[in-house]
Amino acid sequence: MAITEKPRFREKLLTVPPPIEVAGRHIKRYHVTADPAGIAPEVEKAAYEILPELLPEPDGTAPATFVVVHRGNDDGAYINAYSWVWDNVLHYANAAAGQPMTGCPDRDPTHFIRPRLPWMGCVFELPPILHERDAWVRHMLAPEVPDLDAYLSDSLPAGTTGDRS
Repeated sequence: MAITEKPRFREKLLTVPPPIEVAGRHIKRYHVTADPAGIAPEVEKAAYEILPELLPEPDGTAPATFVVVHRGNDDGAYINAYSWVWDNVLHYANAAAGQPMTGCPDRDPTHFIRPRLPWMGCVFELPPILHERDAWVRHMLAPEVPDLDAYLSDSLPAGTTGDRS
């Protein structure tokens, strides 16, 4: 199998907007893009409009979710929602826009659909997961009294998606 030449890999920028509340859940937010201006407002708005469809039903676990909104280098835009359920399990759901490879009907980065693929995130979208796992343990599972406010204020710092050593 021949390997085709690809552009050199570069980490993307990671920003951390403040948490919001959607459908009764506290949402920690991460945005990923190569554009120093950040996620375009119309793409961000469309991503958060589909977010309620990505959230699980309440199950007694503290209603906390973290999302990664990612703007690809092409027309693609993605939102991955990771919600805490069953005390210590991540429920996952996503939506994509503008990327035919995921089943999108057009290249409009604001036209989000729910792809039927078993993918959970690309290399640019995965960095928050380890931090969020550790923050959930640190603030919600390990203490005698869980502290949701402490969890919500404990986010991966803005910077890049990698090279954090």
